[in-house]
Amino acid sequence: MYRVWYSTESFADFIIDHTNLKNENVVKQKMYESDASHPAKFHTTPDHIRKILYLDAPDCIVEKDNEPVFSIEVTTEAGTGHNAFQRFARIAAAAENGVPAFYIYPEGAIISRKKRNKPDTTKQTKQQYFSKWDEINPLIFRAMDAVMSIYDIPALLYYFPSDFTQYRGKPEASPNYANKGLRFDPDIVRYTACPDSSDSSMIRMFEALNEILEMTERYGVQPARGKLLKNIRIRKQKDFMQMEFAKKAGDAPIETMSPLSAVTFVPTKYILQYLSKYEHSGYKVGELLRSREETAVYQCNAQFRGDPYPGALAAIDYLSCREGRTFEERRYNLILVFGALTVDHAHQTIMVADEHHSTIQDFFSAVQSCAKQNLLTKNYDELQNKEIPRYLMQVRYGSTYSKVKHIRVYSYFSDAILFPDGALWRDA
Repeated sequence: MYRVWYSTESFADFIIDHTNLKNENVVKQKMYESDASHPAKFHTTPDHIRKILYLDAPDCIVEKDNEPVFSIEVTTEAGTGHNAFQRFARIAAAAENGVPAFYIYPEGAIISRKKRNKPDTTKQTKQQYFSKWDEINPLIFRAMDAVMSIYDIPALLYYFPSDFTQYRGKPEASPNYANKGLRFDPDIVRYTACPDSSDSSMIRMFEALNEILEMTERYGVQPARGKLLKNIRIRKQKDFMQMEFAKKAGDAPIETMSPLSAVTFVPTKYILQYLSKYEHSGYKVGELLRSREETAVYQCNAQFRGDPYPGALAAIDYLSCREGRTFEERRYNLILVFGALTVDHAHQTIMVADEHHSTIQDFFSAVQSCAKQNLLTKNYDELQNKEIPRYLMQVRYGSTYSKVKHIRVYSYFSDAILFPDGALWRDA
């Protein structure tokens, strides 16, 4: 039996009706993203599904006999800069668990922006707007390719149907201008907000999903996973992604592309010198940081917040740091900085200045807010019956699923997190 876990039921129907799932015994079930967002329901999620949700939740997970077969993420957001990576942690979480991940993303979306009018002191001018295509950041293809290389599992991107190719130079003429140039399925009742199923990109995706389903039926879920990257349809989409990166990136070095343009590499001894102010009474910052000679520092010179930074941090790991399946198998340390970074070569250290009022208390406040979901401080007679299985889940997993997404992702990927007024770091 197949089970389709979904965030939006219309998208679950979209996938079922356009793949071989329509010929199978399929049960649909609502997916609850985390204990933080759905404390009354999340503990009912089976363990094999929770393992994919430890960073963030995709839009759809298909399983067969309690084994995940594939996951799918779909978005209509414009993919410029950091935005293309906003949901990347969801892709990484699936792949890390050996589950094929599919990402549906627009090649371009129409965005209207205000024109910058010259100041006119004689009369009040009416604000004018212009429209343009915000195009996908090609570095997303490289990041997904890195995930495939490390985990030997498909991580494929398919374009959300749009008028981009036909109306690239004249967005205002797009027949779907009101929908940001995106083409949605004409069956707006059954497949609300779903991509146009007749588009060639979606057809290729359905074909790839069917290949996975057929191989799953033939070999079983886990044996099939080891054969997927040899499949011709999957190889063709992987080749397509590599060609799209080359075409869209041109000769631009990847270090100049967001989010890598916000990354600075420094000798690890600079980081250790910066953190030495926290060493005392024989304590020294642990061997994990010291084991790597260089460190990648991702600077978020902004007020502390979540999106799009968590997904970008995850992508930086796979693009520039990771060589193996776990964070311990990095060539370079990965450090997140909320503040303005200055590298002081003269004193072989760094400095973090406060420009946007980010403080380590922002991090602690977010964590403390999540702690309200914690049942572990309660006695048995304080628990309602419906809370008992949730209590047992928290005993097993601690607060993993009870923290908000950006706290989970920052804590998972960062070897250290630096603020102008404080720091957090791993010792191992």
